[in-house]
Amino acid sequence: MSFLNLIEEFEDFDFEGHLNTVTDRDVQRALSKERLNHKDFLALLSDRAEPYLETMASKARKITLQHFGRTIGLYAPIYISDYCSNHCIYCGFNSTNSFRRRKLTIDEVETEARLLAETGIRHVILLTGEAPAKTPLPYLEESVRVMRKYFSSLSLEIFPMDEADYTVLNRAGADSLTVYQETYDREVYESVHLAGKKRDYGWRLLAPERGARAGFRSVNIGALFGLGKIHKEAFFSGLHARFLEHRYPDVEVGISIPRMRKAEGAIDPRNILDDLRFVQFMAAYRLFLPKVGISISTREAPEFRDRLVHLGITRLSAGCKTDVGGYANSTETDTAQFQISDERSVDQVVAMIRNNGYQPVFKDWDRI
Repeated sequence: MSFLNLIEEFEDFDFEGHLNTVTDRDVQRALSKERLNHKDFLALLSDRAEPYLETMASKARKITLQHFGRTIGLYAPIYISDYCSNHCIYCGFNSTNSFRRRKLTIDEVETEARLLAETGIRHVILLTGEAPAKTPLPYLEESVRVMRKYFSSLSLEIFPMDEADYTVLNRAGADSLTVYQETYDREVYESVHLAGKKRDYGWRLLAPERGARAGFRSVNIGALFGLGKIHKEAFFSGLHARFLEHRYPDVEVGISIPRMRKAEGAIDPRNILDDLRFVQFMAAYRLFLPKVGISISTREAPEFRDRLVHLGITRLSAGCKTDVGGYANSTETDTAQFQISDERSVDQVVAMIRNNGYQPVFKDWDRI
């Protein structure tokens, strides 16, 4: 059984109708339990749970301290290509946007890796647009081998691949995989992915499972909030993470909560996830998924990220650039995938974490 089979079981489920029937007793019952089922999770995502947010946040903090201690892992991305064959109407890289695209040479990949490593970052994400013809497997494999010289952990956030290709990149030195479904709603998915391989909902949905079978030690998933209905996206993201935990117990599962940011030629968010609801969903994730890592990127504003340190997150990005060759160029261009909100340096984020009584962690894993 795959997650596609599981998600199909909810195709006729009336989310709005169910959420409107949630009672205070349902929320209280969920908060009293140590192990939540999917109905408890839905109760904590519902509007009815909003008055219980302080209780949710307090319990989420305790659970996080129990499983992760007072630590926050640091990571950053390296974009090596912005070529893309997809037409995704929310992304600055989409194929219809007219700008001078770029793919780094292997020497330039090494320069980016060296400059980022000089900031202290040891966990990195390698990112590309989704254009396999421009960034074929041999190019990705060589990029991974070069970057592995500088970083303890290397995650991939590239186009979905088959299990065999993932295995090649895992053996080259990539240990983790990030694949955002963007939206779990099939109809919304089709409406925002107008052309390209990314239109294949099932191929993307099952990519984390192929990665787990290929040997990645860690898999990170999530929805891009701003496309589909927020409660439904949060529910399926959490359900997906729990499925992966159970199906692949040796794989470390992580979840992210990215919100749509302004991007060149992209649509505005269709469904707003405000700050209050963001915190509620994050706390609900922690109560439903006690051992799952929660990552918050520089899409979020500095002041907001600072407050989240105490509420259940385990990883923060820092000192990020979202354009190709951004660390060597030092200034963000209008060809970035999206605009970042937290422009602080790695040292500044480290100082913030310490000032909040937590320990910044640059390295918590290394390949033998």
